[in-house]
Amino acid sequence: MLIGLAIRDIVLIESLDLSFGPGLTALTGETGAGKSIILDALGLAAGARADTSLVRRGATQAVATAIFAPAGDDAVWACLDDKGLTYARDEDLVLRRVVGADGRSRAFVNDQATGVGVLRELGALLIEVHGQHETVGLLDARTHLPLLDRFGGCEGAVQQCMEAWSAWRAAREQARVLAADRDRLAAEADDLAVQLAELDRLSPADGEARSLAEERALLGAAEKTLADIASARDQIDGEALTGRLGQAFRALERATQRAAAAGVNPDGPVVRLIALARDAVDRTIIEAAEAAAAIDTAAAAFDFEPESLERAEERLFALRAMARKLGVDADDLPQARAGIARRLLAMESADEAVAGAEARAEGCRVAYRAAARTLTAARRSAGDRLEQAVMSELGPLKLDKARFRVSVEPVEEDRAGPSGADRVEFQVSTLPGAPFQGLGVIASGGELARFALALKASLAARGLGPQPLMIFDEVDQGVGGAVADAVGLRLRRLSSGAQVLVVTHSPQVAARADAHWRVRKAGEGDQVRAAVDVLSVSAREEEIARMLSGAEITDAARAAARALMHA
Repeated sequence: MLIGLAIRDIVLIESLDLSFGPGLTALTGETGAGKSIILDALGLAAGARADTSLVRRGATQAVATAIFAPAGDDAVWACLDDKGLTYARDEDLVLRRVVGADGRSRAFVNDQATGVGVLRELGALLIEVHGQHETVGLLDARTHLPLLDRFGGCEGAVQQCMEAWSAWRAAREQARVLAADRDRLAAEADDLAVQLAELDRLSPADGEARSLAEERALLGAAEKTLADIASARDQIDGEALTGRLGQAFRALERATQRAAAAGVNPDGPVVRLIALARDAVDRTIIEAAEAAAAIDTAAAAFDFEPESLERAEERLFALRAMARKLGVDADDLPQARAGIARRLLAMESADEAVAGAEARAEGCRVAYRAAARTLTAARRSAGDRLEQAVMSELGPLKLDKARFRVSVEPVEEDRAGPSGADRVEFQVSTLPGAPFQGLGVIASGGELARFALALKASLAARGLGPQPLMIFDEVDQGVGGAVADAVGLRLRRLSSGAQVLVVTHSPQVAARADAHWRVRKAGEGDQVRAAVDVLSVSAREEEIARMLSGAEITDAARAAARALMHA
């Protein structure tokens, strides 16, 4: 519900703050007094197009602020969530628009800067305008189907149709995925069979690649160690070294003997030193033999066969080559083999699985079509009732030559959806014998607004939940007397539990209002401003009398005004 409108420097209005209540509010006043300025300001706050002509002469900017108190289940909250705007449901929703004299425009929602398009989306949820070819919503055939469903109480059938659609869509997707998998497996079957045969020949074991890598490292180290031992053994080859040491020992023996023959004191230092050298050589011979034996023992301790390293490397390289081919880790080859085997096994039953999925999808399609037919029948029944309701409203609104119908036509299966398989459009024939066409064929703005009133009155009679602010701009254009009274009566009924704003020149309409505002001009020359008076009961009587009699208000006009107000 709209609860407030603040207007600053818009055309003839310098500053104006209006408070709105529920029910029917009538705006009256002389032509050109500025009634349309109020609607322009409200439209500006709701995202309508703007230009610099709206900025009051001498002002730097025009500002329109609309304050709403939406119901807890209003669709506007979801829109705010979608736009990422913050709000509190227990607080007012404020839409503000600023238009500068330089043509630049700014938009705000709860003081958060946003785009004009966001204001427009929010405004479309909060306000409906009917009149002068601004019958927002009803001219768009896309709105007719949900309106008909709400009027006909088709929500249960719609829910069943949505559930059947979801089941069909899920079944179709499963069949599609299974068919795609089958086709992909069929295309890969030869390659998979070759890969499985290669893996079977290779027969990789769990953790084998890791074990082989460790074994290869150990065998490689053993081979190098043995090479080092062999090199050491070569350096102290027993026969060569022992032979040389033996020759040295015998040479020293001969030296000792020659010294004794030459009369050298056998206990003297020379003979003693030669003896020490001979004994050292003798010990070296013994230790060299011991060293060679120790080296041989160390070599014998290594249980190494060069063929083992070669076999380990060949096996490891084969595993790694297969892993690269499959794009997996070498230790994952057993799992890769199991996966390939499963895929080949699945291929054997793929046709059966696809056939089963397609059968289930077909069953879901049949169920959906049945739910859609049930929904279509409910819509056609609701359409018949809506046609009768609207037709009963047209005569009193001086649209007795027009005919109304609800067209419920099937759509192609590929265009069906969760809301069924119907194309719904409200159509009208404006003259006897003329073909039925969309609502846009109604040429007169006043007739279009009255037709919208007939539709809204018929739809509202079903209690369709929260309604936006409904604005009827000169819905009584070109009518008077009983027709204007019928318009006022329907606006009054429509405003029960809702909020309706009507711009009118008809006293019969104004008399039905819960609140009555008179728009007038004040001041002279360049100082002319638009003002709004909230009329008391007596002031309403005087204004309605003016509307009845013109410039000179007579007692008879006042009496007629009182009669209208209490009718």
